[in-house]
Amino acid sequence: MSSLTEKDRPIVQLLLNTGTCPRCILRFCSVGSQMLYRHPHQNLMKDLKEFLKNNQEKEDTVCLDVVDPPCKRIRLEYSEEGADDLSHNGAIPQIPSADDGNAAMESSAVKVCNVCLGILQEFCEADFVKKVCQKVNSADYQFTSFVFSVSLPPQLSVRENLGLPLAKDDIVQLKEAYKWIIHPQLSEELGVPADGKSLFEISVIFAHPETDEECHFLATACPDCFKPAKNKQSVFTRMAVIKALEKIKEEDFLKHFPCPPSSPKTLCDALEIQCNNGAVFVAGRYNKYSRNLPQTPWIIDGERKLESSVEELISEHLMAEFKADSFNFSSSGREDVDVRTLGNGRPFAIELVNPRRIRFTAEEMKRLQQAINDSSDKIQVRDLQLVTREAIGRMKEGEEEKTKTYSALIWTDKAIEREDIAFLDEIKELKLDQKTPLRVLHRRPLAVRCRVIHTMKSEYIDEHHFRLQLKTQAGTYIKEFVHGDFGRTKPNIGSLLNRTADILELDVESVDVDWPPTLAD
Repeated sequence: MSSLTEKDRPIVQLLLNTGTCPRCILRFCSVGSQMLYRHPHQNLMKDLKEFLKNNQEKEDTVCLDVVDPPCKRIRLEYSEEGADDLSHNGAIPQIPSADDGNAAMESSAVKVCNVCLGILQEFCEADFVKKVCQKVNSADYQFTSFVFSVSLPPQLSVRENLGLPLAKDDIVQLKEAYKWIIHPQLSEELGVPADGKSLFEISVIFAHPETDEECHFLATACPDCFKPAKNKQSVFTRMAVIKALEKIKEEDFLKHFPCPPSSPKTLCDALEIQCNNGAVFVAGRYNKYSRNLPQTPWIIDGERKLESSVEELISEHLMAEFKADSFNFSSSGREDVDVRTLGNGRPFAIELVNPRRIRFTAEEMKRLQQAINDSSDKIQVRDLQLVTREAIGRMKEGEEEKTKTYSALIWTDKAIEREDIAFLDEIKELKLDQKTPLRVLHRRPLAVRCRVIHTMKSEYIDEHHFRLQLKTQAGTYIKEFVHGDFGRTKPNIGSLLNRTADILELDVESVDVDWPPTLAD
């Protein structure tokens, strides 16, 4: 095995003698050849045996000079005491002879590795790869590449503390070695390349119940490293264990854990094989023609008040076509349940979470838009298109920076003539102070917001009614500007006309956000 040198011989012998698999031995010998890890387990064992045999004649004459001070846990030197004793009292292990090494290799071929708990053994084989691919194919995802991730039991970090005189950076990480082996097999089986930037993720979660409690002693030695978290089922996360291992004193570690560890009786369990596609974003503009339709589901104290919403009427079609798990709806502002949205509509975006289907042509998107429009007379959608996550930021920027145009039907308690409202047309850039309206205090913080009415244009109807066109700063509460909200909005139409005013109907005529791009019919 050309990647190994004379200095690796005592490490190879020691690890084989204590039940370490060939691939983990390569990791601790700092072997970085990806191809070497892909060799069959039996071949690697044979190569290690040959490596020790070729160096057997040098055994009596080689002097191992150690430049750095020997590690306190294990000194790689010849000793009269056996490796089994080390498991109990931390004594120096016995470096086996070549014959002992051969016997160890034969034994290791059937043992579960004492370091990786079988991950670099059984779970690198073709049968497991086929099992993963069957799971992927049965989930029916569209993807052109994949990224592979693996979640390892936290106790593996404890078992990797073998006390060898090696810096952490010198050891090939288990995840890295595993991916070197598994990537080409998955690529061949799935017919697509592995790509670290892919939005399609295949993940495997490993657990090893037999050794679950091996890292629990660290909580006593380093309690600050193990703090409960809402989204974690156990405090013994991999990162917490690694942090504790960096802090614990070596003598305290050896009091609680055998070094090197013994081989377990069972392999790891592949608890879950999961697939996940990165989110897809769909944008467009919607018109709402009903005065009895909320933008989002209207549910109070767990009880639904209205049967549907703009969000649901649009998303149910997208969810079905994209075969997504869930969705998140956002828009450039929102209208009340009794407010229509006319003109060119309100920009919206929907994030489709974990979609199975991700590729749609422009023609397919047009058909999807038509299906939404045919399904209800309460809404219409236009400019439906796929967008990037970054592009949605342009819609959100417009929520309070852009202008919006409204049409309000207003009632007054006292009779009015045309000339009583004509002065409203002359008002420009009217500044308002709007305290959070009473009707939204349950979901908005109490604050005074400064807003601007850019222009107004009145249309007389009769002595108690007129229509008012308003161009305003986005985020202006129009209803409150009309009736004053018990003086919480100043000035207001009532105060300007010196009479009581109320709003009977409100329409959004335009939302001046130039997004998403207009599509040709």
